[in-house]
Amino acid sequence: MLLARLVQTSADLVATSARNAKVAFVAETLSAAEPGEVGVVASYLSNVLPQRRLGVGWRSLSTLPDSAQEATLTVAEVDAAFEQLATTGGEGSGATRRAILTELLSRATSSEQEYLRGLMLGGVRQGAQDGVMLAAIAKAAEVPLAAVQRAVMLAGFAGPVAEAAMSGGQSALEAVTLEVGRPLRPMLAGSAPDVAAAMTAGTPMLLERKIDGVRLQAHKDGDEVQLFTRSLDEITDRLPEVVELVRALPAERLVLDGETVAVRPDGRPEPFQVTGSRTASSADPATLRASTPLATSFFDLLHIDDEDLLDQPLTQRIERLDALVPPTARIERIHTGSPTTATEFFAAQVSAGHEGVIVKDPTSAYAAGRRGAGWVKVKPRHTLDLVVLAVEWGSGRRRGKLSNIHLGARDPRTGDFVMLGKTFKGMTDAMLDWQTERFQELQTSRDSYTVYVRPEQVVEIAFDGIQRSSRYPGGMALRFARVLRYRDDKSAEQADTIDTVKAVRGW
Repeated sequence: MLLARLVQTSADLVATSARNAKVAFVAETLSAAEPGEVGVVASYLSNVLPQRRLGVGWRSLSTLPDSAQEATLTVAEVDAAFEQLATTGGEGSGATRRAILTELLSRATSSEQEYLRGLMLGGVRQGAQDGVMLAAIAKAAEVPLAAVQRAVMLAGFAGPVAEAAMSGGQSALEAVTLEVGRPLRPMLAGSAPDVAAAMTAGTPMLLERKIDGVRLQAHKDGDEVQLFTRSLDEITDRLPEVVELVRALPAERLVLDGETVAVRPDGRPEPFQVTGSRTASSADPATLRASTPLATSFFDLLHIDDEDLLDQPLTQRIERLDALVPPTARIERIHTGSPTTATEFFAAQVSAGHEGVIVKDPTSAYAAGRRGAGWVKVKPRHTLDLVVLAVEWGSGRRRGKLSNIHLGARDPRTGDFVMLGKTFKGMTDAMLDWQTERFQELQTSRDSYTVYVRPEQVVEIAFDGIQRSSRYPGGMALRFARVLRYRDDKSAEQADTIDTVKAVRGW
């Protein structure tokens, strides 16, 4: 398939807000792809690279070579070039990588160059988010949507599932199972304003400490251990103490779900930024281990010695977990039906410096990749993970800095973002410096006052309430919104939706 076909599909997706039309565009493109290209096509239209990281930054793409006049570049050729970029290393690799990049881009037309640049930087806004992509795979392959959804949850990404569905139909999708060494999408929690609201009257629930750290999925196969983040990126080599912990567990093959957090000498958790810096750093792991120790707590067991536990009730998974993992590496939890006891546990966790609690249904299965009713998080304040849509230049002491950010929630029906307000509160000087550079990198256009950006940077916002507002298209606005932190561990597709915002207000 010519890359030009993908570029046109991307443009068609941007030009319509109708979900059915988006699904039809993607399904037609998947059907037109060659068998060996389907996975790559699905990945690119999902704004995902099969290689995950190419090591190509904004500076490398700030100046493009002369473009080709005729569209001849194929999807397979792009994938091959990306594979070279991802695997080239060692002495002289910089020059080699520049040559690969120049050769690729010089063969692309101007519109293809812009598409490839966005793809390499993770900033193609084309609307083929999960809901559209999975429906398109089901339509193109003529298979049940539920079969596609479960396969993607277990495979992690849409690309390989599209390939399986198009080549083998429903039976190929049903053959997709949990594989040790391949990360699956983590189960997510809904939100409730307080513990009582998260409890089911008269029904004992499990309450677990909610840690403000990095979600960690641990896979063990013999002596080999792999660690993956919430976004399915591998960070094994950065956490040697966690590797040692998992390797010592008495099982041959395992998949565990947990959280790791940097801790102070007194045992209290460090702010998220400290943990994020530790897990993102490529510095010497031994040095980091000494300077920034981690505490890891596992709370779920998904697989043990060739037995999948995903569909077993949570209580059974926890029973197996407790028999396997030492108490020092397990999450703190209680089992109670008393709202009073639950509220006291919540208060104790907040007092200890943690985010709050997660209330879990003891009978729930592990719903990989979904935010269901089985898990409900409770924090001591209202927070949302929103997407930055634009940024305004500051004034006074903030002159020359990008300051006031425009906040958007995701509309799950269209894949677009709905503005909920602006804020400049909660920003430190360091944060202002960072976002001034960051948002100029994401710029799509600007005027004298505002820089408009690709909607991909997620920010965690605290707020006091939601009010109706005719000023914004969603008909509501956040009250006293303030920045808590930028969430580089989340993609725009994982941001909170308009429905979540309305639920907070009870609308």
